[in-house]
Amino acid sequence: MVEQVECVVIGAGVVGLAVARALVQSGCEGIVLEAASSVGTGISSRNSEVIHGGIYYPTGSLKGRLCVAGRQALYHYCGERGLAHQRCGKFIVATEAGQENALRALMDNGLALGVSDLEWLDGDAARSLEPALSCVAAIHSPSTGIIDSHALRLSFQGDIDVRGGVIVLRSPVIGADVSRAADGGGIVLDVGGDAPIRLGCRVLVNCAGLDAPGLARRFLGLSPAWVPPLFLAKGNYFLLGGRAPFERLIYPMPETDALGVHLTLDLAGQARFGPDVEWVETIDYRVDPRRGVDFYAAVRRYWPGLTDGALRPGYAGIRPKIGPKGAPFADFMIQGEADHGSRGLVNLFGIDSPGLTASMAIAEHVAKMVR
Repeated sequence: MVEQVECVVIGAGVVGLAVARALVQSGCEGIVLEAASSVGTGISSRNSEVIHGGIYYPTGSLKGRLCVAGRQALYHYCGERGLAHQRCGKFIVATEAGQENALRALMDNGLALGVSDLEWLDGDAARSLEPALSCVAAIHSPSTGIIDSHALRLSFQGDIDVRGGVIVLRSPVIGADVSRAADGGGIVLDVGGDAPIRLGCRVLVNCAGLDAPGLARRFLGLSPAWVPPLFLAKGNYFLLGGRAPFERLIYPMPETDALGVHLTLDLAGQARFGPDVEWVETIDYRVDPRRGVDFYAAVRRYWPGLTDGALRPGYAGIRPKIGPKGAPFADFMIQGEADHGSRGLVNLFGIDSPGLTASMAIAEHVAKMVR
């Protein structure tokens, strides 16, 4: 016998919870299936907890549009619910004269994306605000902030519960049959765990993060051509012992595959540096202390006062990239029926940074696709 529910979201990370929240608030009877024993144990628990301004992404991209909209929604939500966050601001810095033109182009891009509060600072103006900083120019993004991502996930979970949604843990999805969806036959899932079941639904949203492409390849009736490859870009963080030298987040000029080794703060004032980019073949969250050598060199470009021995290995996360090392910009990939032809199926691939910031806007985007 196949049990029936209207909507199923696979994955209880911050994006999956945001999507489930949006669906149940729109009146959809919803279940979240999570393979782990608690919510938010994957990508969502291993990031820098930054609320991004929305500066870096190409105009017209999903990342650009959903980051700006998501930031605004997130600040409103945090204020409304009393969730811990801080609009601390961020400097993006040029550490040598040859970077100034690229920094100005980055500012123009942010303005074009609708980040209207950006401010250009010369080196003296930047140092008057952050005396420990070394730079020739900086972009000040006052709308960048930090958030308690754990509290955010719990709040989304509470919203789901209040609307009658259910989060089922230790329930890995083994596969699904979407072959009859286009003809109105619905979608059938095989769910493992302690009590394996077959579950039918009208709407299925694959928010499985690192597992999303592999899971989609097990959807009977979905052509493999619609599933991108997965590339694992590990990001290591190192923690600073002692007092943080800055009040704002400090970012260098972005690199090809990431935003560079930057300084972020948590709500307790702990400073951390990272993430770097380490392309790996398997998921391994251990931090190799030897990578600290490159961290010292990268950080001293904008903070020459970093002393030897001040950094210690922190934690690591894995970005779910859908493009290989050195590839051009890869946007969020959010596929619906208009793409692959399977009614009710939405796949989310490549939801790396700024996924946390954009989570509420991603959720609304998905909800509109399935209404």
